Amino acid sequence: MMNTNPAPTPARAPAGVGSRTVVVTGAAGGLGRAFALGFQSAGDRVVVADVDSSGAEETARLLRDAGGQALAVAVDVTSAESTEEMAARAAEFGAGRVDVLVNNAAVYAGITRAPFEDLDPGEWDRVMAVNLKGPWLCTRALSPHFRSGSHVVNLASATVFSGSAQWAHYVASKSGVIGLTRVLARELGPRGITVNAIAPGFTLTEASNALIENAAEYGVDRSSLKRASQPEDIVGAALFLAGPGSDYVSGQTLVVDGGRQFI
Repeated sequence: MMNTNPAPTPARAPAGVGSRTVVVTGAAGGLGRAFALGFQSAGDRVVVADVDSSGAEETARLLRDAGGQALAVAVDVTSAESTEEMAARAAEFGAGRVDVLVNNAAVYAGITRAPFEDLDPGEWDRVMAVNLKGPWLCTRALSPHFRSGSHVVNLASATVFSGSAQWAHYVASKSGVIGLTRVLARELGPRGITVNAIAPGFTLTEASNALIENAAEYGVDRSSLKRASQPEDIVGAALFLAGPGSDYVSGQTLVVDGGRQFI
C-alpha cells in the first residue's frame, strides 16, 4: 500500500547562509529547480544554469517572483567553452566571486536500461560526458572565482552502493563523481574550499515519474522511513554541505535515501 505520510516542508537554511552567489547546474526543473529555490529561500543569489535555456529562465523567474536575485544562463556542461562563458557570467553576477557550485546536471530520464553488452557506445559516451565530465568542467571553469569558504556539492547517486542492473553507464558515471569529489577535495582543500557529494536515493521528480511506472511506490517498502523521497529531502543536505556547519567536512558522500541502505 502506498504510504500517505505528508511531503516534507522545504528545508531551512543553516545559520550564516545567505547573500552569497550560488551556481546550480541542471536547474531548469526537477531536483535542480528545488536546489535553486532552496538557496533562494536562504537569501542567496542564484545562477540558474541549464542547457534548456527556456526552462532556466522559468526557474529564474520563479526565484525573482519570490523576491530573490537570479540569473538564467544557458550552458552545455560537456563543453569547456560553454562552461567558461557560464563562469564569467556567474562571476560578474556575483561581483567577482562564486561561493557555491552545485553540480546537478545529469543525463537520467530517457537513457536505455539494458544489459551492459547491449548498451550503445554512443549513449555510454553521452552519459559520461554530461554526468562526469560536466562536473569536472564546471568546477574547472569556476575554480578561479572561488574563495576560502566556498563549497562544491556534486550529485552522485545511491545506486553506486547498491548497483542497478542494466544501468551500467549511469551507475559508472555516478561512481566517477564520487572519485572526482575526493580528488577535488584534496586539490581545493588547501584553498579553504570544501568538496562533497550527495548520493540521493530514488526521488520523485518529473524525470523519475517518466522513468518508472508507479514511481511514488518504488522502493518505499525497502526504506526505513516508509515514504517516497521528495526533492525537498535532498535540498536540506545541499544546504548543509554548502553552509558553515560543514566547514570541516570535505571529500565525503552523504547518502540521502530514507535509510534504504546503510554505508
